[in-house]
Amino acid sequence: MTIEAVVFDMDGVLIDSEVLWQRVREDFAAERGLPWRQEDQEALMGCSTEVWSVRMCERLALTDISPAELATDILGRVQRAFETDLPVRPGAAEVLAALGQRWPLALATGSPRELADCALRLTGFGKHFQATVCGDEVRHGKPHPEIYQRAVAALGVAPSRAAGIEDSANGLRALRAAGLWAIAAPGEAFPLRPAELALGHAVVQHLSAIRPDFVAALPRAGSAAYTSA
Repeated sequence: MTIEAVVFDMDGVLIDSEVLWQRVREDFAAERGLPWRQEDQEALMGCSTEVWSVRMCERLALTDISPAELATDILGRVQRAFETDLPVRPGAAEVLAALGQRWPLALATGSPRELADCALRLTGFGKHFQATVCGDEVRHGKPHPEIYQRAVAALGVAPSRAAGIEDSANGLRALRAAGLWAIAAPGEAFPLRPAELALGHAVVQHLSAIRPDFVAALPRAGSAAYTSA
C-alpha cells in the first residue's frame, strides 16, 4: 500500500482563519447582547455553510434572521477579515511545496467557493492544487465523508491510497469515514481532546513535521497513530 495523493483542509490547516471565524461570530453575537464561546466555535469547525448557519441560529436562539441571511452576513465579514489580514499557518507554504513535488494535491474545505478562492488568491496557494472541492459543492458537509470522496475521485486515486490533513474533529471524522489516512494537525488556538486526536493515524504539532517521508510512512504504521513533534 502506497500513498498516491494528499488532500488538505483549508481553515485551521493552511490558514489560521478559525481565529477569524471565532472573532467574527463573537462580534455578531455581542451586537445582540449574546455570548459566543470557544466550544460553540469548535462545534461548527469543518461544517458546511448550510449546516453551521442553522446551528448558529439555534445556539443563539435567533428569531429575527434566517440561517441564509445569517450566512450572508457572516461570510461577508469573514471575507473582509481575510482581505484585511489573512494569517497563514506557519509552515503551510513549505509543506505544500514539498508534498506537491511528490504527489498531486487536492483541497477539501467546508468554506464556500467564493471564500476559498479568495483565500487561495491572497495566499498564492491555489497553484499547488490539482483539484478543489468546497462546502457549497457537496450535499453533506463534514463529518460526512462526501467532500473527501469527491476530492480523491477528482485526482483519480482510491481513498485508501490518499492521506488527508485536518485540524478539527469533524474533519478527522470525515477523513476516516471516507477511508483516507488521517493526519491530525490542530492549531494552538483550538487544541483537540485526546479522544479526538486518536481519530488521526498520525498527529503533528507543527506543519513542518509533515514531510514526504512522514506521509509515505502512514500505511506502514497501520492503524496505530504515531506522533511527530
